Amino acid sequence: MTALSPVTKTARQARIAEILGRAPVRSQEELAELLAACGVRVTQATLSRDLDELGAVRLRGRGGALVYALPDEPAGLRRGEDLRRGEPGTRRGEPVMPLGERPVSPEQHEAAADAGVLGRIAPELLVSAEASANLVVARTPPGGAQLLASALDHAGWESILGTVAGDDTVLVITREPGGGDKVAHALVRLAERRAAGKAGSRP
Repeated sequence: MTALSPVTKTARQARIAEILGRAPVRSQEELAELLAACGVRVTQATLSRDLDELGAVRLRGRGGALVYALPDEPAGLRRGEDLRRGEPGTRRGEPVMPLGERPVSPEQHEAAADAGVLGRIAPELLVSAEASANLVVARTPPGGAQLLASALDHAGWESILGTVAGDDTVLVITREPGGGDKVAHALVRLAERRAAGKAGSRP
């Protein structure tokens, strides 16, 4: 199965970092074409802002042409460290709802998480989610996996047995043998819904 990527700023910037890390890119127009080939449409203004937030600079490549390069820790992907310290007014591990009132279906999961910690951090941390049988591999920016795993552990999703987190990858284990696909789609929808809500609230 192909990894699902939410239409969020974090996912888009992760794709930009991936492209710049594997191929020399000489212009924003070239980068926009490479993104479009991956299914990501972006305006010139948004792309310029993304490159600035990622800390991209133009350096002279081996052939003498100027190409975009990123620092070892792109500025736009450091959010994991900032978010790990917690947002004002929230506590790490804060439960979304009391035990005994936990949602059962993926739709109930999303409704409950939308107003909780998971709903607040999913648009910032979820880069992609790929399922296989009862497993989901969720990718985050560097340093974001622990926070996403903790939010999932405390969100009360009965369909999730547990999580294992590294630096930028969370392994989610579901209870049902084929439950990974539903959980992966639920996570992506949650990230997209909150991201769309934030965009719509801007003046």
